Amino acid sequence: MNAHHDSPAPTWRRRARRSTLWSTLVGLGLTGAAAAVVWSWRDQLPDQVATHWGAGGVPDDTMSVTGMIVVATATTVGLLILFAAIGLAWGSSASTRRTTAAAAVWSGALGASLLLVTAGFQRGSDTPDTATLPGWALAVVLLAPLVPAGVAAFLVPGDPHQPAEEPVDPAAPRATLSDSERAVWIRRVTGGPGVWIGVVAVAGIVLMSLLTQLWVMLVLAAAMAALFAAMFAFVVQVDSAGLVARSALGWPRARIPADEVLSASVIQVNPLGDFGGWGWRVGFQGGRVGIVLRSGEALLVERSGGRGFVVTVDGAAEAAALLNTMADRARSDAAS
Repeated sequence: MNAHHDSPAPTWRRRARRSTLWSTLVGLGLTGAAAAVVWSWRDQLPDQVATHWGAGGVPDDTMSVTGMIVVATATTVGLLILFAAIGLAWGSSASTRRTTAAAAVWSGALGASLLLVTAGFQRGSDTPDTATLPGWALAVVLLAPLVPAGVAAFLVPGDPHQPAEEPVDPAAPRATLSDSERAVWIRRVTGGPGVWIGVVAVAGIVLMSLLTQLWVMLVLAAAMAALFAAMFAFVVQVDSAGLVARSALGWPRARIPADEVLSASVIQVNPLGDFGGWGWRVGFQGGRVGIVLRSGEALLVERSGGRGFVVTVDGAAEAAALLNTMADRARSDAAS
């Protein structure tokens, strides 16, 4: 039995190493290339360049060209180390590997856009006092890195279909159904503290936009509102095919085929203690992927390949029992 659980681990670890390696190199390369470009501009830049702008786009902080490059590069390297550690330790699921690869490339692209935009608008200036930064430049810095990050996520392959070799845990609960009887379980999961965190964050950006008159920040507020809308309303369904958890906006989504289910059960979840927050998360225990909207009852699905999935939902016991029954049937169908 232990061999079944242990053998898939090297496979996902190889995938995690590959996605972590190339995404880290890309992220580092983007910031490194931008740093080289800015260094080549050093004779065209003031000795002290503006690195922060206050209300109305007026510079209120400066730094040497070398210092700016070092800070941007060090920040990028720190983020790359963080995301690489997450991917290597907890990248058993493709969704985690995609997220960490996208985050690594985003980090490098953000460092690059900060360097190029900050220095680019000061080329030819003798003093940082005259360096003005148009509002649209901030949008470029914040939104442009999302493009290569999205490409990186797309390039990470999904998990191959991995039918479980062992039977469903005999101690796991089952639904009382006849062999010919069909059943579907559906619940909608919404709300939770994360929604209010999102409301506060979006409202803060809108307020900042009003105070600074940087109207382009409203684009960022709209993007964040869409992100929170996608992360805090899901439909969870269990049927003969397995489990599907789909955002109310259609993405993101998780699908677990019935023949990959090792066992389904009910657990108690602490969002901060177990997952570090709310929304679509990666757990601290074995890299479980979680849709975590609140504390309390949750459905835990242990699946082949050393993967786990958690969703906080009412009626988790009913869902677990039905999913185990459908997993039994999937094995019977495969054997017949």
